[in-house]
Amino acid sequence: MSLCRLPSGPADDRWATSLYPEGSRGRQSQARRSRRPPVDPRATSVLLFPGQGAQRVGMADALLPFPHVADMFEEASALLGYDLLALCRDGPARELDRTDRAQPALLVTSLAAVERLREERPRVVESCMAAAGFSVGELAALAFAGALSFRDAVRLARVRGEAMQLAAELAPSGMMTVIGRPEARVGFACALARRWCEEHGVEGADCRVSAFLFPQCKVVAGSAEALEFIEQRAAEFGLRRCTRLRVAGAFHSELMRPAVEPLRAALRRTKITAPRVPVYSNVDARRYRSAEQVRRQLVLQLTRPVKWEQTMHVLYERSPDVPFPMTFECGPGSSLKTILGKVNAKAADSCESVPT
Repeated sequence: MSLCRLPSGPADDRWATSLYPEGSRGRQSQARRSRRPPVDPRATSVLLFPGQGAQRVGMADALLPFPHVADMFEEASALLGYDLLALCRDGPARELDRTDRAQPALLVTSLAAVERLREERPRVVESCMAAAGFSVGELAALAFAGALSFRDAVRLARVRGEAMQLAAELAPSGMMTVIGRPEARVGFACALARRWCEEHGVEGADCRVSAFLFPQCKVVAGSAEALEFIEQRAAEFGLRRCTRLRVAGAFHSELMRPAVEPLRAALRRTKITAPRVPVYSNVDARRYRSAEQVRRQLVLQLTRPVKWEQTMHVLYERSPDVPFPMTFECGPGSSLKTILGKVNAKAADSCESVPT
């Protein structure tokens, strides 16, 4: 197939070459998309919640001494029908890594990390001016902000995880991180891979950018054949490295379409209120303004890319003389702190990971 013929792709492919939301006129316009109180930013905080892949056996051990944490795991276990704390602490890893297990585990561990922060540094929680979560981490951000009750957040994580697990089992698919040179053509590679699959009889194939992490680094999700196509031709697309992720399927792509209706139905039954703290959506990097917007965006998030890099621009772009808020990663690991360092090194200097 000739690489000089560019097939048309979905509208979201434009994000493969643009850092900013549609209509942006430049870097400083991003700051206007966030809600910033008229106080010294150093007296405020931002809480970030990690997504699937951050889970690890042993997480939550460091949180148990803090108030309410044991009760949170006990309540979640009753809702889920299995011992969530034992799974987090003892594994096995293959069970914890399952999508239907990892998502509730990450949600509860992340919210338990907030309880540690509340006990050790209460002013940080009280002064929070923004929250964001990566993929399933957005449920934790919304629960922290009061848009969802703890019980409802656990129920939604269970439904979401189970639905995504089942969708992943319908066809061989996956995800991979791609790191490219400045001239890399990731959107082009995905469009070409989709065409190749169509021409070779791969039914229902998809391939697209599913997460924007930092400059030159994205996550691609798609059919197994499409990912292999890109891997074999990586140099032609300006890609320096392709790394497969240990996930069940092609999250945040059209291959998650079967998971949409179960989550939508669960959201219809869930009481949601407008967040008390600004929470920024993965779908468009804008803050939620109403309960109905939360319902709509959480469904869209299943098949749309996670615009994390864009969210970091919205939260942290500022004039050189303006300081940054303290940022706390609430959940296992420090992946979001690492990504922030790639997007905005100065903001990352004020970022800490809450031990779990």
